[in-house]
Amino acid sequence: MKSGLEKYCNKRLIEEGFEFTYEGKSFEILPSFTYQGQYLSMTAKKKELTDKTGKLVRGIKYTPDFILENEKVIIETKGFIRSNHSFPLRFKLFLSYLVNKGMGDWSIFLIKNQKQVDTALEMIKNAKGKAK
Repeated sequence: MKSGLEKYCNKRLIEEGFEFTYEGKSFEILPSFTYQGQYLSMTAKKKELTDKTGKLVRGIKYTPDFILENEKVIIETKGFIRSNHSFPLRFKLFLSYLVNKGMGDWSIFLIKNQKQVDTALEMIKNAKGKAK
């Protein structure tokens, strides 16, 4: 696990008896493609523009921290997000992907501390009890 918050969430999910995967599935939110027009780009190491015409533009994937398939829940733990981090944009693309793939009814928890982990798990347990 990459952070203390992920470790805590993992421990609590186990304690509560949830079936889940940790970083078990990646979603391709934007597939790779080739830009057909002229594409010139700057680089850090060269003064001249680099011709990238016809080259593959890599796709964008998103891997949630925890997926609870049975409950239709995704938990993402993010303690601190730097202002120049790509996560907020990637996460918005992921939410759009879920809507477009018919998964817009899943519950998403974007968590930043242990108290929020506990609150989220309580909400998931309560929702599970109501569904029975």
